[in-house]
Amino acid sequence: MEGQWRTELVNAQRIVVKVGTSLLTHENGKMNLTRMDRLALAISELMNENREVILVSSGSIGVGMGKFNLRRRPLAMGMKQALAAVGQCELMNIYSRLFGTYNHIVAQILLTKTDVNDDIKRKNVMNTFRSLLDFGVLPIVNENDTVSVDEIKSLTMFGDNDTLSAVVAKLVSADLLIILSDIDGLYDANPRENKDGKLISVVETIDDTIKKYAGGSGTKRGTGGMVTKIQAAEIATSAGTNMVIANGTDPMILLDILKGEEIGTLFLRKNIDKE
Repeated sequence: MEGQWRTELVNAQRIVVKVGTSLLTHENGKMNLTRMDRLALAISELMNENREVILVSSGSIGVGMGKFNLRRRPLAMGMKQALAAVGQCELMNIYSRLFGTYNHIVAQILLTKTDVNDDIKRKNVMNTFRSLLDFGVLPIVNENDTVSVDEIKSLTMFGDNDTLSAVVAKLVSADLLIILSDIDGLYDANPRENKDGKLISVVETIDDTIKKYAGGSGTKRGTGGMVTKIQAAEIATSAGTNMVIANGTDPMILLDILKGEEIGTLFLRKNIDKE
């Protein structure tokens, strides 16, 4: 049965890829340019296969911290927003240059919860995505941290970019959401604490048992953990989108996932008709 679902991934046409701060930066907060270049190469290859890709990228605050040589996230909200403003500019500058090397154009989309909740704004956002994809442009999405304090406080409907990526996948009726993390997937026990923990290859139903497997928070540079990824999976699969959690240490793993290889944890979509 799993082989059938993995084969379905091969035919995924519209894909949302989410990367977190821990993958984009080193422990000292500086940008991991080698990994970002590999990410740009992998996504460019997918786009060259005539697939539509949307990148949801964290990292604005983390990159801002690196610019100011800060080792820990500040507590003051104004400082976090300032770091996000500086970091987002730097982040998009790097993405633009890297993807330009592979002859692809990027566009920035910064969202807040009102952009999704309001009917008119949501329709405008969907039209923007559609137009960019029609032009062969890579939309790069982040929450507008410089004006939306809710995301930084983890109080909004997004809470973090795992959830945001699922919301985007739902908005654009994506075939597949891939969340690249610093762990291989969902385990039945925390592999960092229990060497006997086993990777769960396929999740057909997100029940209480699956939710108990989710661990705690992420790194000190990010805000997410496995709990938020399970929440994202609930949103995505309920909207008819398959989702994979995989280790993004080498972003070229994206190509292997789209070849149908048994990688990471696959959350099966619910069988609904997409418009």
